[in-house]
Amino acid sequence: MKNLIKGLHHVTSMAADATENNNFFTRTLGLRRVKKTVNFDAPEVYHLYYGDEVGTPGSVMTYFPFGGMPGGTRGAGEVGVTEFAVPTGALGFWKDHLAAQGVSGLKDSAFLGEARLEFDGPDGDGFALVEAEPDGRASWTGGGIGAGEGVLGFHGARFRLADAAATGELLTFMGYQKEETEGSVTRYRIEGGNAARTLDLEEVPDARQATQGAGSVHHIAFAVEDRAAQLEVRKALMATGYQVTPVIDRDYFWAIYFRTPGGVLFEIATNEPGFDRDEDTAHLGEALMLPDRYRPYRAQIERRLPELA
Repeated sequence: MKNLIKGLHHVTSMAADATENNNFFTRTLGLRRVKKTVNFDAPEVYHLYYGDEVGTPGSVMTYFPFGGMPGGTRGAGEVGVTEFAVPTGALGFWKDHLAAQGVSGLKDSAFLGEARLEFDGPDGDGFALVEAEPDGRASWTGGGIGAGEGVLGFHGARFRLADAAATGELLTFMGYQKEETEGSVTRYRIEGGNAARTLDLEEVPDARQATQGAGSVHHIAFAVEDRAAQLEVRKALMATGYQVTPVIDRDYFWAIYFRTPGGVLFEIATNEPGFDRDEDTAHLGEALMLPDRYRPYRAQIERRLPELA
């Protein structure tokens, strides 16, 4: 599997309210909504994608906003913190901006010399902004946040695990290299791909098992260039004993899924074809885009979904 995984592709979470979720990511964080579609298995629920101008793999946060969904509980066996990269020196701006927006859980921290600002999402989601070099990335400025402060994409993510050893072995098999440990957290990094290249494993042996709900990460997706690479990854995983789904067409990428030893659901997603396959780049995320099988029911679906700005 060496050199096939190219860092993170997207992170998908759940929310209790579509309007609140949309406003938080497009206004408070200043990301671009790059796709407005529906959950393939529950078309009465949006699937919303937020990212940079074109939804570059490694920048895209996605949500299933199940109306009124109870909140999840934090614990072991989850992606506990999703980390966004911002330009070096931008955390002062973000601390003031998020405080003015009423965002809770603001906390300055650092890990392995990187300055961080932790905060909560609308449903208690765990987030952090991490100062990083642009590494060829540009922030979306259409949300009112300047280029010198705007979110560049993902920095990485932090897992909370009762025992991190087996997940660490899996990441190594996927091409990640084990780096430093600070306290109960060990960093893994992958090279040769996009800038969303770090994963931190936090060992929490005494924590209760996390339960999913609003504010929980549903799955975390890793990027591969194309379907041929994805099939190689699938073959390698299955040869090692993992139960991997068949390839599933998600319109904007092809996906396979498998459950990790620590309980986190992994996805391997292709960089092709991208979010501009059915919309012009200038108008990404404006219209409701439906999978083929739901297009005959557009009127009924639209009546059940709240309008989004």
